Amino acid sequence: MSLALARKYRPRRFADVAVQSHVATTLRNAIGSDRLGHAYLFCGPRGTGKTTLARVLAMALNCEQKRPDHEPCGECPSCQRIWSGGASLDVIEMDAASNRGVDDARELRERAMYAPSGDDRHKIYILDEAHMLTREAWNTLLKVLEEPPPRVIFVFATTDPQKIQQAAAPVLSRVQRFDLRRIGPAEVRERLRTVLAAEGITAEPEALAMLARAADGSMRDALSLTDQALSLGGDTLTAERVRESLGLVHEEEHLRLLALVAQRQAGEVFSAVARLADHGVDFSILLTDFANILRAQLAVVLGGTLPDLSERVRDALAARTGDFSAGDLLRMLHLVSELEPHMRRSGQQQLLFETLLVRCALLDRTLDLEQVLRGVSESGGAPRAAAAPAAPASRRAAPPSSTTALRASAPATTPIPVVADRAEATPGPRIPLDLNRLVERWESITDAVHGEHGALMLSSTLAHATPSAVTASGTVTLTVTSEAHAELISGGTATVLAAIRQRFDGVQTVAVRVEAPEADRAPRRLNEGAVKADRMAMLRKQSPLLDAAVEALDLELLD
Repeated sequence: MSLALARKYRPRRFADVAVQSHVATTLRNAIGSDRLGHAYLFCGPRGTGKTTLARVLAMALNCEQKRPDHEPCGECPSCQRIWSGGASLDVIEMDAASNRGVDDARELRERAMYAPSGDDRHKIYILDEAHMLTREAWNTLLKVLEEPPPRVIFVFATTDPQKIQQAAAPVLSRVQRFDLRRIGPAEVRERLRTVLAAEGITAEPEALAMLARAADGSMRDALSLTDQALSLGGDTLTAERVRESLGLVHEEEHLRLLALVAQRQAGEVFSAVARLADHGVDFSILLTDFANILRAQLAVVLGGTLPDLSERVRDALAARTGDFSAGDLLRMLHLVSELEPHMRRSGQQQLLFETLLVRCALLDRTLDLEQVLRGVSESGGAPRAAAAPAAPASRRAAPPSSTTALRASAPATTPIPVVADRAEATPGPRIPLDLNRLVERWESITDAVHGEHGALMLSSTLAHATPSAVTASGTVTLTVTSEAHAELISGGTATVLAAIRQRFDGVQTVAVRVEAPEADRAPRRLNEGAVKADRMAMLRKQSPLLDAAVEALDLELLD
């Protein structure tokens, strides 16, 4: 029985390990300078060479040839046994997923105390899937990792180093960590081309590109998928053979789905998807392929190119450049990313994919908030926004996060000035500014903010504020108990000033003071208005675009 390609062409030397030269060179130099560590942690995605590097290290340390370049010969009996994963007295390879308990770790610790089989040899323990070890198992190994016996080296390989960090953080300070890189499509294609040439098989470039994409950064997966495609027979590896063996959908089908979206033919989606379902497609793979075609179309729209596209697909996408905007394609890709976590575990994959295509086809009927704001800006603002003095630009001159930080650090009784435009006073009968009269008329002022200025949310927030001080220079201080209320009032300072100036003379600025509630004060009673005000203030703080929309259009939070 012939060996699988992934085993037959596993690297035997440091120089042959694809992409991971930063690790291979370091290990080879450490052998030459006699600066080997006693424990290593190899991290990286599957199929990137973690176990291979561990075996090559073991081969180099125990090679019978002792070459001057410190590379293993790969041919001596010791190298052959280690490379093939056969029985060896000095190289023990374990799967931590099935040997993860404290008893397994205790046995490993006891075995490590025995010396290697020869004075010029090293004992190497290779633990794959190391993140599967329990906390107790790591604690058992901790002492031997601190003070290992002479010529004993531990190599841990894992795809999830965060689990080791969570279960046994002290271990990380006792090992040398190397992070292996994902293998790019170009390196995968080159490696497959070399392997197939050694096998006497020619391959179409498109077939190699499809295998490289399907491998998703794993060289082992790429070789395994190539084996699968070669099992169909023949001396030439074609794109059609790869597509048939892997169950991939023809690229023409992807272009047809993209055409349905481009032409807004939402009603045709169901028959197109049903036809693909009749051919037994895997909708998880179909979703990935559809995301790739959207990504490729986005690259073409933006003037870029993708190297793994066939000429036919590249020409078809170039012809549709005018059918999509970059914003539309980004929104579609966002829809795909939202759907992907649910696709694999769903029992209604066809329905989910149909829904995705329909949403993409109807994307032109959704409201673009940026266009709305642009239209408001060009028309001079909404009527109700124009009635109040313009304050958003000056208010946004100071970032909300910095304002909040100042309030949080200030004493409870220190007024926090709010930057505001000094709008012209509205004509009408007014009285001198006085704190008692301001408190008496505060309810009418909050009503005016709603009735005369159309700011319902701001009016509801002002109902929870209390005028607490006025100064001879015309500064009115409002006291609130919530940072969210303070943020919302800060956003509507111009409107508040206009409402107060309609009734009082000499008002120049408004300051907001956040007063921390006393420990024995009864909890604040929440009503619908307060909850909406808190929520709106938080949303406006998180999104400058929404903040501008609320200011210009007087939006109200419904739910």
